[in-house]
Amino acid sequence: MLTGKILVTGATGQLGTRIVQHLEKRLPPGQVVASGRNVVKAPQRVLFRVVDYDHPATIEAALEGVTRVVLVSGNEVGQRVGQHKAVIDAATRAGVQRLAYTSILRADTSPLLLASEHRGTEEVLRAGKMPFILLRNGWYSENFSSTASLAIQLGFVQSAAGDGRFSTASRDDYAEAAAALILRDDHQPGQAYELAGSTSFSKREYAALLSEKSGSQVQLHEMSEAQYAAALLKAGVPEEFARILADSDARAADGWLFDDSRTLQNTIGRPTTPLEQSLDAALDVK
Repeated sequence: MLTGKILVTGATGQLGTRIVQHLEKRLPPGQVVASGRNVVKAPQRVLFRVVDYDHPATIEAALEGVTRVVLVSGNEVGQRVGQHKAVIDAATRAGVQRLAYTSILRADTSPLLLASEHRGTEEVLRAGKMPFILLRNGWYSENFSSTASLAIQLGFVQSAAGDGRFSTASRDDYAEAAAALILRDDHQPGQAYELAGSTSFSKREYAALLSEKSGSQVQLHEMSEAQYAAALLKAGVPEEFARILADSDARAADGWLFDDSRTLQNTIGRPTTPLEQSLDAALDVK
């Protein structure tokens, strides 16, 4: 049973904002605390506290009256483990009763470059005294739908994923699960939830779906991981991000972004949002 408040970090970002919205639907006014660095982006109608991972005093102040925390992973690659540790340490000192961390699918064994800092954060949690659960999110459908218009315009989808399948779900699906799980009291200590879409697709199927949606041919350009990274660099993607995207695509070929456990579906009580629906919204299909 919840006593005290729930703090959501990164609540001005795309995932954190949605987690706050789902918690607001489930809890009385005043029990949800949103936090982030930018007050201008603060969610409306909810208590907001400034949290800057690099300034521990802001974390301490934000935890006043808080008994549960949803730690949304930061976006500063290379700095995230230290930043997350600052929140975990402060929450431990404040007597927080449970912390949920948004990790990545199978973080403890995943070879993805993206998994490294998530694995590091999970290790910090396991080494400490904070009661925690792990929300291991799979790929977002928005990773595809956000570039769908450009792929249609260019007439091709680039891929280093081979026949690998992506079990994607929308950010809102993952956010709904985070809100549901932080409120539950039936977790095993340190329980990890592998969260992914109810259905999956290959990049070849994705290209075919874009062709169907647009009425024009969208081809699949298959390439090596190095070639994919080079193509992303040429398109203006920053080098580090290009390397991470190419690595993720290549690891998908080995099944690391596929999961058929239906844990996310079972958590939110419905099938996850189909990719086609996310594409319709991105492409403004009526």
